[in-house]
Amino acid sequence: MWEALEQVEKRFAELTGQLSDPAVLGDPAKLRATAKERRQLEPVVQAAAAYRKLEAHIADDEEAERSGDPELGELARAELPELRERLEALRLKVQKLLLPPDPNAGRNVVLEIRAGTGGEEAALFAGEIFRMYQRYSERQGWRVDVLSSSPSDLGGFKEIIAAIEGEGAYARLKFESGVHRVQRVPATEAQGRIHTSAVTVAVLPEAEDVDIVIKPEEIVVDVYRSSGPGGQGVNTTDSAVRIHHLPTGLIVTCQDERSQIKNRAKALKVLRARLLDQKQRAEEEARAKTRRAQVSTGDRSAKIRTYNFPQSRLTDHRIGLTLHNLPVILEGDLEGVVAALIEADTAEKLRGGGGLGAGPSEN
Repeated sequence: MWEALEQVEKRFAELTGQLSDPAVLGDPAKLRATAKERRQLEPVVQAAAAYRKLEAHIADDEEAERSGDPELGELARAELPELRERLEALRLKVQKLLLPPDPNAGRNVVLEIRAGTGGEEAALFAGEIFRMYQRYSERQGWRVDVLSSSPSDLGGFKEIIAAIEGEGAYARLKFESGVHRVQRVPATEAQGRIHTSAVTVAVLPEAEDVDIVIKPEEIVVDVYRSSGPGGQGVNTTDSAVRIHHLPTGLIVTCQDERSQIKNRAKALKVLRARLLDQKQRAEEEARAKTRRAQVSTGDRSAKIRTYNFPQSRLTDHRIGLTLHNLPVILEGDLEGVVAALIEADTAEKLRGGGGLGAGPSEN
């Protein structure tokens, strides 16, 4: 830990010096980059300084305890347990701050939710899960923009794709990818039997143009008339867009907007996110074919959570978390679950594992 910390402190000193360098001050882009990197390192340096100061305080108290002065020794003995506890907390804080950051942490999110097993009941639950994330996003001050949706007959969604934009969106939502299972009595069930349905959730980091370059010759764009429910004009013009990415075979459709241009832009956003996710997963697979996954592989086929309505219970199977306030959680009060997942991921990394999912593209 201390070797890594010394490197951080050395780099922090270099950056501090560069901020008074005329060559840096005269280059706005370089100045912004230097200031940003220094800001990112500052919490580590401050925590390390606090650790060393407290360590010196403890050393003084231990010396006082050995001094033979009864009064000083008594004061030191009374103070030392709390100081040692604070020192351990600071040590853990420094370790956490030294963990390599997720390169995707600052990105916005492309959220994809699809009904799985369970037919219409799964589609209804997909709608409820989307509203849960929508309300959670509102609490965080994030913006949610539906990119594409395929409504079901009873008001749910066979599929819904949305962009979530805001500070910390990917960092807080990245562990939501996987199979979400619901256990409840469907409204259409006459005999009151509990059914089990499932939806799949994918949380993709939004790609920048520089991350994924899509050449015009790599895509085939088809336009057609929108189908299904929509506002005035949606179903009367060729505004729907289907993009086929030839190198990968990926197909994205978007028909929620009246404007063909807007639908095309939204479809490209989803395509870029899927291509970035695919690229990062391939890179990680090349680095480590055998993934360590004490909590979860991050595979979207893995069942990560169960929502049991009769017992008002949510269970996250990766970390053994069980909460009995399901209605409140579905109203968007998801922070307790999100915080527990982040804490479990950090603890696993501190133990030397790969976290909840090994690599930047694991969710």
